[in-house]
Amino acid sequence: MAKCSMLLLGILLMDFSTSVKSQRGIGTVRNLEEIIIGRCYNYIRVVNPTIGEKNCSAIWEAFQNAFAYKKPYNVLPTDYKDFINLARHDIPRDKALFWENTKLLVNRYSDQTRRMMPLGDALIGFLADDLNWCGQPEPPGINYEVCPTNDSEDNPVNSFWKIASESYAKEAAGIVTVMLNGSVSDGTFPKEGFFAKNELPNLRNDKVSEIQIWVMDNIDGPVRRLEFPGKIFSSPKCTSEYKRRHPIYQHALRANEVSQQREVLKVISVFRVHW
Repeated sequence: MAKCSMLLLGILLMDFSTSVKSQRGIGTVRNLEEIIIGRCYNYIRVVNPTIGEKNCSAIWEAFQNAFAYKKPYNVLPTDYKDFINLARHDIPRDKALFWENTKLLVNRYSDQTRRMMPLGDALIGFLADDLNWCGQPEPPGINYEVCPTNDSEDNPVNSFWKIASESYAKEAAGIVTVMLNGSVSDGTFPKEGFFAKNELPNLRNDKVSEIQIWVMDNIDGPVRRLEFPGKIFSSPKCTSEYKRRHPIYQHALRANEVSQQREVLKVISVFRVHW
Protein backbone atom coordinates (compact mmCIF):
# COMPACT_ATOMS: atom_id res chain seq x y z
CA MET A 1 0.00 0.00 0.00
CA ALA A 2 1.35 3.39 -0.89
CA LYS A 3 2.26 5.60 2.02
CA CYS A 4 0.91 9.12 2.10
CA SER A 5 2.78 11.75 4.07
CA MET A 6 2.17 15.41 4.76
CA LEU A 7 3.93 18.02 2.66
CA LEU A 8 4.21 21.16 4.75
CA LEU A 9 3.68 23.85 2.16
CA GLY A 10 1.94 26.23 4.53
CA ILE A 11 -0.16 27.78 1.78
CA LEU A 12 -3.76 27.85 0.62
CA LEU A 13 -4.74 28.22 -3.00
CA MET A 14 -8.14 28.68 -4.61
CA ASP A 15 -7.04 28.69 -8.24
CA PHE A 16 -3.58 28.01 -9.63
CA SER A 17 -4.26 28.13 -13.33
CA THR A 18 -1.42 29.88 -15.10
CA SER A 19 -1.52 33.36 -16.50
CA VAL A 20 0.44 34.23 -19.61
CA LYS A 21 3.67 36.09 -19.14
CA SER A 22 2.30 38.99 -21.09
CA GLN A 23 -1.09 40.21 -22.19
CA ARG A 24 -2.07 39.45 -25.75
CA GLY A 25 -2.66 41.87 -28.59
CA ILE A 26 -2.60 45.11 -26.64
CA GLY A 27 -0.02 47.88 -26.91
CA THR A 28 2.88 48.69 -24.62
CA VAL A 29 1.78 49.45 -21.09
CA ARG A 30 1.76 53.19 -20.42
CA ASN A 31 4.56 54.65 -18.29
CA LEU A 32 6.76 51.63 -18.96
CA GLU A 33 9.93 53.54 -18.07
CA GLU A 34 8.56 54.65 -14.71
CA ILE A 35 7.31 51.13 -13.98
CA ILE A 36 10.65 49.46 -14.76
CA ILE A 37 12.73 51.99 -12.81
CA GLY A 38 10.25 52.00 -9.94
CA ARG A 39 10.24 48.20 -9.72
CA CYS A 40 14.02 48.22 -9.82
CA TYR A 41 14.34 50.51 -6.82
CA ASN A 42 11.60 48.65 -4.98
CA TYR A 43 13.50 45.41 -5.51
CA ILE A 44 16.95 46.57 -4.40
CA ARG A 45 15.63 48.64 -1.48
CA VAL A 46 12.69 46.59 -0.17
CA VAL A 47 12.17 43.18 -1.78
CA ASN A 48 15.74 41.90 -1.89
CA PRO A 49 18.38 44.45 -0.82
CA THR A 50 20.91 41.61 -0.34
CA ILE A 51 21.79 41.76 -4.06
CA GLY A 52 23.45 45.15 -3.55
CA GLU A 53 23.34 48.26 -5.70
CA LYS A 54 22.04 48.26 -9.26
CA ASN A 55 22.00 51.13 -11.74
CA CYS A 56 18.25 51.24 -12.38
CA SER A 57 18.48 53.96 -15.03
CA ALA A 58 21.08 51.98 -16.98
CA ILE A 59 18.94 48.86 -16.65
CA TRP A 60 15.98 50.72 -18.18
CA GLU A 61 18.12 52.05 -21.04
CA ALA A 62 19.41 48.56 -21.83
CA PHE A 63 15.89 47.16 -21.69
CA GLN A 64 14.52 49.88 -23.96
CA ASN A 65 17.38 49.58 -26.46
CA ALA A 66 16.53 45.92 -26.97
CA PHE A 67 13.22 46.65 -28.70
CA ALA A 68 12.68 50.39 -29.26
CA TYR A 69 12.68 51.68 -32.86
CA LYS A 70 12.53 48.08 -34.12
CA LYS A 71 9.80 46.18 -35.89
CA PRO A 72 7.92 44.18 -33.25
CA TYR A 73 8.60 40.84 -34.99
CA ASN A 74 12.32 41.52 -35.23
CA VAL A 75 13.52 41.29 -31.62
CA LEU A 76 15.86 38.42 -30.72
CA PRO A 77 16.72 37.07 -27.26
CA THR A 78 20.30 38.26 -27.72
CA ASP A 79 19.04 41.84 -28.03
CA TYR A 80 18.45 41.75 -24.25
CA LYS A 81 22.00 40.69 -23.46
CA ASP A 82 23.08 44.06 -22.01
CA PHE A 83 19.95 44.18 -19.85
CA ILE A 84 20.60 40.65 -18.54
CA ASN A 85 24.20 41.50 -17.67
CA LEU A 86 23.14 44.61 -15.73
CA ALA A 87 20.22 43.02 -13.87
CA ARG A 88 21.49 39.52 -13.14
CA HIS A 89 22.45 38.39 -9.65
CA ASP A 90 23.12 35.12 -7.86
CA ILE A 91 20.19 32.85 -7.03
CA PRO A 92 20.57 31.50 -3.47
CA ARG A 93 21.48 27.83 -3.30
CA ASP A 94 18.48 25.46 -3.07
CA LYS A 95 16.03 28.30 -3.80
CA ALA A 96 15.58 28.05 -7.58
CA LEU A 97 11.96 27.25 -8.42
CA PHE A 98 10.84 26.48 -11.97
CA TRP A 99 7.22 26.03 -13.04
CA GLU A 100 4.69 25.39 -15.77
CA ASN A 101 0.97 26.21 -15.43
CA THR A 102 1.26 26.93 -11.70
CA LYS A 103 2.15 30.62 -11.57
CA LEU A 104 -0.27 31.72 -8.85
CA LEU A 105 0.72 28.83 -6.61
CA VAL A 106 4.42 29.52 -7.21
CA ASN A 107 3.96 33.18 -6.28
CA ARG A 108 2.17 32.33 -3.05
CA TYR A 109 4.63 29.64 -2.07
CA SER A 110 7.79 31.59 -2.85
CA ASP A 111 6.54 34.52 -0.74
CA GLN A 112 8.58 37.05 -2.72
CA THR A 113 12.03 35.51 -2.09
CA ARG A 114 11.36 34.63 1.57
CA ARG A 115 10.94 30.94 0.87
CA MET A 116 12.07 30.40 -2.72
CA MET A 117 13.23 32.53 -5.64
CA PRO A 118 11.51 31.71 -8.95
CA LEU A 119 12.36 33.77 -12.02
CA GLY A 120 9.58 36.25 -11.25
CA ASP A 121 11.20 36.95 -7.87
CA ALA A 122 14.66 37.47 -9.33
CA LEU A 123 15.32 41.04 -10.47
CA ILE A 124 15.30 40.10 -14.18
CA GLY A 125 11.82 38.61 -13.99
CA PHE A 126 10.50 40.97 -11.34
CA LEU A 127 11.03 43.97 -13.61
CA ALA A 128 9.02 42.60 -16.54
CA ASP A 129 6.45 40.32 -14.95
CA ASP A 130 2.91 40.73 -16.38
CA LEU A 131 3.97 43.64 -18.60
CA ASN A 132 3.49 44.02 -22.34
CA TRP A 133 5.74 46.02 -24.67
CA CYS A 134 6.93 46.35 -28.25
CA GLY A 135 8.64 48.87 -30.50
CA GLN A 136 8.10 50.50 -33.87
CA PRO A 137 10.52 52.08 -36.36
CA GLU A 138 8.77 55.46 -36.17
CA PRO A 139 9.02 57.91 -33.23
CA PRO A 140 8.60 57.56 -30.30
CA GLY A 141 10.04 54.10 -30.98
CA ILE A 142 7.55 52.36 -28.65
CA ASN A 143 4.12 51.21 -29.80
CA TYR A 144 1.43 51.97 -27.23
CA GLU A 145 -1.48 50.87 -29.44
CA VAL A 146 -0.97 47.25 -30.49
CA CYS A 147 1.75 44.61 -30.07
CA PRO A 148 2.19 41.09 -31.43
CA THR A 149 0.62 38.22 -29.54
CA ASN A 150 2.74 35.53 -27.95
CA ASP A 151 2.19 33.36 -31.03
CA SER A 152 4.96 35.26 -32.79
CA GLU A 153 8.35 33.60 -32.28
CA ASP A 154 10.51 36.74 -32.28
CA ASN A 155 8.19 39.23 -30.61
CA PRO A 156 9.89 41.29 -27.88
CA VAL A 157 8.10 39.66 -24.95
CA ASN A 158 8.73 36.06 -26.06
CA SER A 159 12.37 36.83 -26.78
CA PHE A 160 12.76 38.46 -23.38
CA TRP A 161 11.43 35.46 -21.45
CA LYS A 162 13.57 33.06 -23.48
CA ILE A 163 16.85 34.70 -22.51
CA ALA A 164 15.61 35.49 -19.01
CA SER A 165 14.73 31.81 -18.50
CA GLU A 166 18.08 30.65 -19.86
CA SER A 167 20.00 33.09 -17.66
CA TYR A 168 18.02 32.13 -14.57
CA ALA A 169 18.56 28.40 -15.16
CA LYS A 170 22.33 28.88 -15.40
CA GLU A 171 22.32 30.49 -11.93
CA ALA A 172 20.44 27.60 -10.25
CA ALA A 173 22.49 25.62 -7.73
CA GLY A 174 22.00 22.83 -5.23
CA ILE A 175 18.49 21.41 -4.99
CA VAL A 176 16.30 22.64 -7.85
CA THR A 177 12.52 22.54 -7.51
CA VAL A 178 10.08 22.28 -10.42
CA MET A 179 6.36 22.84 -9.81
CA LEU A 180 4.03 21.39 -12.46
CA ASN A 181 0.25 21.19 -12.82
CA GLY A 182 -1.05 17.62 -12.66
CA SER A 183 -4.66 18.51 -13.41
CA VAL A 184 -4.33 20.21 -16.80
CA SER A 185 -5.56 18.36 -19.87
CA ASP A 186 -2.70 19.35 -22.19
CA GLY A 187 0.06 17.59 -20.28
CA THR A 188 1.87 17.96 -16.96
CA PHE A 189 5.21 18.41 -18.72
CA PRO A 190 4.58 20.59 -21.81
CA LYS A 191 7.36 19.87 -24.28
CA GLU A 192 7.03 23.34 -25.80
CA GLY A 193 7.00 25.16 -22.44
CA PHE A 194 9.72 27.49 -21.18
CA PHE A 195 11.02 24.91 -18.70
CA ALA A 196 11.45 22.15 -21.28
CA LYS A 197 12.86 24.36 -24.04
CA ASN A 198 14.78 27.13 -22.28
CA GLU A 199 15.45 26.17 -18.67
CA LEU A 200 16.05 22.42 -18.40
CA PRO A 201 18.73 22.42 -21.14
CA ASN A 202 20.59 25.22 -19.31
CA LEU A 203 20.76 23.65 -15.85
CA ARG A 204 24.40 23.01 -15.05
CA ASN A 205 25.52 19.55 -13.92
CA ASP A 206 28.39 21.07 -11.99
CA LYS A 207 26.04 23.27 -9.94
CA VAL A 208 22.80 21.27 -9.56
CA SER A 209 22.84 18.35 -7.10
CA GLU A 210 19.18 17.31 -7.17
CA ILE A 211 15.90 18.03 -8.95
CA GLN A 212 12.62 17.83 -7.05
CA ILE A 213 9.52 17.80 -9.26
CA TRP A 214 6.32 18.75 -7.46
CA VAL A 215 3.20 17.80 -9.40
CA MET A 216 0.30 19.85 -8.05
CA ASP A 217 -3.17 18.30 -8.36
CA ASN A 218 -6.50 19.90 -7.61
CA ILE A 219 -7.80 17.92 -4.63
CA ASP A 220 -11.14 17.55 -6.45
CA GLY A 221 -9.37 16.13 -9.48
CA PRO A 222 -8.77 15.18 -12.09
CA VAL A 223 -5.64 13.19 -11.16
CA ARG A 224 -3.94 12.44 -14.44
CA ARG A 225 -1.18 10.03 -15.38
CA LEU A 226 2.20 11.72 -15.18
CA GLU A 227 4.12 11.67 -18.43
CA PHE A 228 7.67 12.94 -18.76
CA PRO A 229 10.13 12.48 -21.61
CA GLY A 230 11.76 9.08 -21.13
CA LYS A 231 9.63 8.05 -18.14
CA ILE A 232 5.95 7.59 -17.26
CA PHE A 233 4.97 7.95 -13.65
CA SER A 234 1.67 6.96 -12.09
CA SER A 235 0.86 8.11 -8.58
CA PRO A 236 -1.60 6.27 -6.32
CA LYS A 237 -4.44 8.18 -4.73
CA CYS A 238 -4.67 8.53 -0.99
CA THR A 239 -7.86 7.38 0.71
CA SER A 240 -10.70 9.85 1.07
CA GLU A 241 -10.27 9.63 4.85
CA TYR A 242 -6.63 10.68 4.56
CA LYS A 243 -7.59 13.52 2.20
CA ARG A 244 -10.16 14.69 4.69
CA ARG A 245 -7.58 14.86 7.47
CA HIS A 246 -4.61 15.95 5.34
CA PRO A 247 -5.70 17.82 2.18
CA ILE A 248 -2.09 18.38 1.18
CA TYR A 249 0.09 15.24 0.87
CA GLN A 250 3.01 13.85 -1.05
CA HIS A 251 3.92 10.57 -2.61
CA ALA A 252 7.54 10.39 -3.66
CA LEU A 253 8.75 8.34 -6.59
CA ARG A 254 12.39 7.87 -7.53
CA ALA A 255 13.38 8.05 -11.16
CA ASN A 256 16.54 7.76 -13.18
CA GLU A 257 15.88 10.52 -15.67
CA VAL A 258 13.63 13.46 -16.52
CA SER A 259 14.66 13.92 -20.12
CA GLN A 260 16.31 11.89 -22.85
CA GLN A 261 17.74 15.10 -24.26
CA ARG A 262 20.34 15.67 -21.56
CA GLU A 263 22.43 13.82 -19.01
CA VAL A 264 20.89 12.79 -15.71
CA LEU A 265 21.18 15.47 -13.03
CA LYS A 266 22.01 13.10 -10.16
CA VAL A 267 18.99 12.52 -7.87
CA ILE A 268 15.53 13.26 -9.27
CA SER A 269 12.46 13.05 -7.03
CA VAL A 270 8.83 13.36 -8.08
CA PHE A 271 6.31 14.49 -5.47
CA ARG A 272 2.60 14.34 -6.17
CA VAL A 273 0.70 16.92 -4.12
CA HIS A 274 -3.04 17.39 -3.70
CA TRP A 275 -4.10 20.78 -2.35
